[in-house]
Amino acid sequence: MVKAYEYKIARPEDIEELVRTRMIVLRAANKLSDDEDMSEVEKEAYAYYKHALENGEHIAYLVYDNGKFIGAGGISFYQVMPTYHNPSGKKAYIMNMYTTPEYRRQKIAFHTLDLLVKAAKKQGVSQIALEATDMGRPLYEKYGFVNMKDEMELV
Repeated sequence: MVKAYEYKIARPEDIEELVRTRMIVLRAANKLSDDEDMSEVEKEAYAYYKHALENGEHIAYLVYDNGKFIGAGGISFYQVMPTYHNPSGKKAYIMNMYTTPEYRRQKIAFHTLDLLVKAAKKQGVSQIALEATDMGRPLYEKYGFVNMKDEMELV
């Protein structure tokens, strides 16, 4: 039986929790120690959330177990030139997926991901991308995400 957790859409008053979670995710994904200075990223993340939550460019879910924070996930919306396969040009990018270690493997991330995908589809977005860590890849593949073969990135 799956335990019922509270999945809450983040509001501007939740920015501190979102930024804290973002720092945890970035440290883990980039294998950074707690000593690594992230103050600039933290400041910019705060400004991003403040702007994007207010104008609808970002939706985030916070997950709680009896008031205790246990997970999060977010999706950013953006516009590109219309294409044959995406006439609206609307796209979304899933990020900041996180579940505290003691709550992993309980379908929390899968349910959060499902809420985010449904939010995108409700806004008419059909092209949804994400960057997967090795730990997250099986979850995203199970949901139906596939590796992209036609994109490149300048590094």
